[in-house]
Amino acid sequence: MSGSTVALITGANKGIGYEIAAGLGALGWRVGVGARDDRRREEAVAKLRAAGADAFGVPLDVTDDASVAAAAELIEAEAGGLDVLVNNAAITGGMPQTPTTVAAETIRAVVETNVIGVVRVTNAMLPMLRRSASPRIVNMSSSVGSLTLQNTPGASVGPISGAYAVSKTFLNAMTTQYVKELADTNILINSACPGFTATDLNGFRGVRTPEQGAQIAIRLATLPDDGPNGSFFDDNGVVPW
Repeated sequence: MSGSTVALITGANKGIGYEIAAGLGALGWRVGVGARDDRRREEAVAKLRAAGADAFGVPLDVTDDASVAAAAELIEAEAGGLDVLVNNAAITGGMPQTPTTVAAETIRAVVETNVIGVVRVTNAMLPMLRRSASPRIVNMSSSVGSLTLQNTPGASVGPISGAYAVSKTFLNAMTTQYVKELADTNILINSACPGFTATDLNGFRGVRTPEQGAQIAIRLATLPDDGPNGSFFDDNGVVPW
C-alpha cells in the first residue's frame, strides 16, 4: 500500500458523503469516491482534486453484488489496499411511512440499501481492512434509529417512520454484531449520527450544513488505536442505542 491512508466513502458524490471525502482528503488521505451515478461521481472527483485532494472514483452500487466486488478489485488495484470504510450511502424511501400504510416494497428497498448494502460492502472490503495497521469502519446511522430515544417522551426523533428509522435501528444492531465478531481484531467499528443535516435526503430541510454533518464521521475515521469501539456517537457524545 502507498504511504497515505486510504479511505472509501460510499454515497460520496454529494451531501455528507462528499464532505467526508473532502475532510479526509484535506488530511492528505487518498479517498475513494463511491457512487453509482457516473457523471456525479466524476464531477465530485474533479472538484476534490481541484481542492488538492488525492481522490479517485469508485463505481459502486451498494445493492449489487457484482458492482461491490468490482469496487473492491478497483481499490486493490488503484490504491493497494484500504484502511477506512465509511458506509454513508442511504435512502429514505420517501414519506409518509406510517407502519399501517407503508408499502412492503418501500421497506424492502430501504433495508436493501441502508442495511444489506452496508453488509455487502463491508464484507467485500474486510480482506483489505484486515491488512491495515489501523483499520476503521464508520456506519452512518441516525438518532432516529435509537430505540431508547424512540421510547423517550419528548425526544426529537422525527416523524413516525416504518422504513427509514427502522432501517437505522437494524443497522445499529448489525454494527453491534460486527463488533462482537471482530472483537479479536484491531478494527474499530462505530456508528455515527450526523444530526439533522440539509441534504436532498430530507428536501434540504435540515438545520446543519453537510460539512457540519460530516465532522462526526471524520472524527471516528481518524480515531487513535486506543479509541472507542462499538459505540454510537454524534457531535455531542454518545447516542444511546
